[in-house]
Amino acid sequence: MGTLEASQERRSESQSQLHTLLETRKETLTLFNQLAEMRPFTPDRESQLMLQEFCEAIVDYTASAHFQLYRFIDEGTERRNDIKEVAANVYPQIADMTKVILAFNEKYDCSDHCNNLSELADDLSQLGEVLADRILLEDQLISLLLGKR
Repeated sequence: MGTLEASQERRSESQSQLHTLLETRKETLTLFNQLAEMRPFTPDRESQLMLQEFCEAIVDYTASAHFQLYRFIDEGTERRNDIKEVAANVYPQIADMTKVILAFNEKYDCSDHCNNLSELADDLSQLGEVLADRILLEDQLISLLLGKR
């Protein structure tokens, strides 16, 4: 395989991975909105199932972001300096935000046995802010990867 073909194949794979990340993000945000609309939160079966589905989606999204977006940085295979610079700036912030997401999941990933949802509204509000900030940071990197500025 020639250099041009290999480069085109890498770009195609990269775009496919970014598409997967964006779809996972979209699903997570949809579930976030559906869950937020259920306020006030009561520990009924419908709320518990929605919360469980959201927790699964947010963990999938977080993992997808790592594997679809940051893995190539971690592996040192990215050659474009502008991408490496942006990644170096945003990745530490993304890592901190990941801790907030995982803490939310740890607290609320309780299948159908979440009986104490008294802090969910506040926790969901905080998580929404973290997700908004995270998306802005991710989009900086995605734009560069797609050749947009």
